[in-house]
Amino acid sequence: MDFSEQDVDVFGEDYKNNNHDDSRESSSSHSSSSSSSASSSSSASSSSKGSDGGDSSSDSGSASSGGEEENGQEEVGNVNTNNYDDNTEKGISGYEEEEEKDLFGSDNEDYCKTLATSPFSIPVLPVIRNTSNPSRGGFGRGRWQNDRGAGILGRPGYPPRQGYGYGPKFANGHRDERFVSELKLSKSEETLSRKCIAFQEPCDLACYSRVEGGEVYFDDRSLRLFKRLITEDIGADLNQGFDTFIEKKELGSEGYGDLLACIRDKNIPLQNIHFVTFRNNLNKILATAYIRNEPWEMGVHKRNGVVYLDVHKLPERPRSELDRRRSYWGYCFESLATEDPRRADGEGIHHVDSNVEYCSVIKTKLGAHRILMGAEMDCCDSTDEGRRFYVELKTSRELDYHTEERYEREKLLKFWIQSFLAGVPYIVIGFRDDAGRLVRTERLRTKDITHRVKMKNYWQGGVCLAFADEVLCWLYGTVKENEDYILQFAPPFNRLELLQAHSCPDAITNHVEQ
Repeated sequence: MDFSEQDVDVFGEDYKNNNHDDSRESSSSHSSSSSSSASSSSSASSSSKGSDGGDSSSDSGSASSGGEEENGQEEVGNVNTNNYDDNTEKGISGYEEEEEKDLFGSDNEDYCKTLATSPFSIPVLPVIRNTSNPSRGGFGRGRWQNDRGAGILGRPGYPPRQGYGYGPKFANGHRDERFVSELKLSKSEETLSRKCIAFQEPCDLACYSRVEGGEVYFDDRSLRLFKRLITEDIGADLNQGFDTFIEKKELGSEGYGDLLACIRDKNIPLQNIHFVTFRNNLNKILATAYIRNEPWEMGVHKRNGVVYLDVHKLPERPRSELDRRRSYWGYCFESLATEDPRRADGEGIHHVDSNVEYCSVIKTKLGAHRILMGAEMDCCDSTDEGRRFYVELKTSRELDYHTEERYEREKLLKFWIQSFLAGVPYIVIGFRDDAGRLVRTERLRTKDITHRVKMKNYWQGGVCLAFADEVLCWLYGTVKENEDYILQFAPPFNRLELLQAHSCPDAITNHVEQ
């Protein structure tokens, strides 16, 4: 077949008619069969005009069905298509007439008859009575006497809120008149963990000892030796000797004066030192990176380029008998874990004086700041080569399923900070029961503590160092020469505040003058 002779539009009217016929055939099988027979008969009669006999009419009809049957369908299809086009044009013209009609014009009688004022009243919603919280206004949402809440503009009789979520006690609108500067604790743990802060290995420069009676000597006579066979005392009663216990006296700035006196005695230069402090102040700063619910404060005094951090003790509630006894359990364990030549074998603990102490003067560097600090040491031990190292002694309640996580989150954090800052390599912990009896002991390497908690994602030592570096940089750059301040961490525990002070301890003044 020569396709060039046929000029059939494949996707034209033939295609539409075929689809139209198919739809008609699918709708009614009986009408479809009758129409097909009628079309075949008409095609047969037309073909008989050019044939010789009736027998050949069927053959010719069937043979010519390939061309003439399509023509017959084209004629029917054209008629249907014209009808469809006529209906479509009528529908479109009708739709256009509806669009052109102005619904709000003068020719719309229904619209013109509509009254300008509605005869129906405006519906008013009933007032919502707030029964769940009657103390906040009684009706509506909040304290407003309607159901719409607070408006954009302030209402008369109600002053603007200043608490910003903390209430009147911690209002941000009111600040201490002594306020100088603040450091907001806005950096996340992830941000601080990216910082790598260098920390120099602590180095002993001097020491001093406080003996019974309160006298101070610039030597190590009060340093005790660790007893390696401490496990032999498991089961000991830590209450023994409580009746003769001598509690620690609060020395205040006098204790800071002993540290400065030792520095003068050993002629330690302070030209390149940025901070002089006790280790206790640094413990507070580093621990604040994670522990945000314990208030503290310290004195800040800058003289000759050196910032002196003085220890301030916050007022505490009166201690009960149980509090005093638990405090004694720690001192009793220190006596059990150290050698005492005055105590015979098998002799019980008695006459424990908590004022006797040995303090080491240590030089280190945190970030860009050189630090000279005093740190009280519990005892020491020595290697086989004779090198001396310090050992930290601690007590804790025996752990269980409920207390282990808090112990690792908080207590181990404080243990690590205290030992790490002073370069103490070992910590020996005595676990006791509620009655004060020694249950077991555990020796920890300071550097292993961070690996232990890192797997549980409790805290990171590097974050503590990065946080302390932020604080020291802000503090040293903010305080002015020959001025006195107070650095405090107080509720709502979201910033460090630097307040103006009006006096300097005599121990610092006398030290600077000498």
